[in-house]
Amino acid sequence: MNIDFKDIEFLSNPDQVTLKGDFQQFLLSLDVPTVIDITGKNPHKTRVIVTLLHGNEPSGLIAIHRWLTNNGSLPEPETNLRFIIASVEAATAPPMLSHRYLPEGLDINRCFGSGLDHGYFQRANIIENAIREVNPEVVVDLHNTSGSGPSFAVAPLVSTKGLTLTSFFCDTIILSGITLGALMEQNFDCPTITVECGGASDEQAHITAYEGINKLANCSSIENHHQDKSVEIVYKPLRLKLKPEVNLSYALHDEGHSGVTLVSKIEQFNYGSAKTGQMLGWLDEHGLDNLALVNDIGENVVDKYFAVRDNQLICATHLKMFMATNNMDIAKNDCLFYVVNMPSTDSI
Repeated sequence: MNIDFKDIEFLSNPDQVTLKGDFQQFLLSLDVPTVIDITGKNPHKTRVIVTLLHGNEPSGLIAIHRWLTNNGSLPEPETNLRFIIASVEAATAPPMLSHRYLPEGLDINRCFGSGLDHGYFQRANIIENAIREVNPEVVVDLHNTSGSGPSFAVAPLVSTKGLTLTSFFCDTIILSGITLGALMEQNFDCPTITVECGGASDEQAHITAYEGINKLANCSSIENHHQDKSVEIVYKPLRLKLKPEVNLSYALHDEGHSGVTLVSKIEQFNYGSAKTGQMLGWLDEHGLDNLALVNDIGENVVDKYFAVRDNQLICATHLKMFMATNNMDIAKNDCLFYVVNMPSTDSI
């Protein structure tokens, strides 16, 4: 596919004909990254919502389309809204909404802030510029978790305004010090959060995204908004990754595979925590040397979080896990999951 990386389209207060009958038809009507501007009661403020940076994470698109077409006419938000639908080519490549990014392409959410200006880096720059030019009050980047799991937010900084923004979508925010080249790492001089709405095929994830957009759109003042629920802050997770050339498998039982084998139901740990001694899978004769868990000063601390019992991969401490997935491609090329060392509650 030939891609014009500098191309972007703008729609201003689109009518219902332009928005089509459902989100699939609307997506298929788009050719390139598309910006949708909606005029609000206070035109001096703009709130930005980005979605489909990953083409297989549809909840943001579904929610945006539902919000724009609800009751057959455009709603009037409290402030201007700018929606940005990013990886249109990846999302529309058959089978639709199944490609994180195009084969031979790059993950655009690893291309921000690079200083480069070609290909996917150029596209990331154009999306970033589309955000900066409206001097946003807040920026929300909507995603789906790589596996089934509850919704949560991620941000490099946490402020009172950021906690209020998070509360529109979920009740947990992860304070992350990890640098990946993601959109949320860019400084827009305003609260910027990523929201992982839940699994891509989970109806609740679409509802989470829609309700969050609706609350954000109808909030007259984020600074003075009274939160209807508290938000838990989880500090600085680490990413468990395979070392290069290590094989990955999933199984219900130890089948003697080389490299690392995770239990088939690894996603279940996204919904709670994993206690000390919990078995997560199996390792070959290289044990923990198959894995890397790098902290913020570049040390591999995998043996502080995990251990080997016989050939079983077990938790060496009480852990909270995020984004565990049985999607082989994501697990191998991104990470197996995120972990945070949690205090045990056994004695409380």
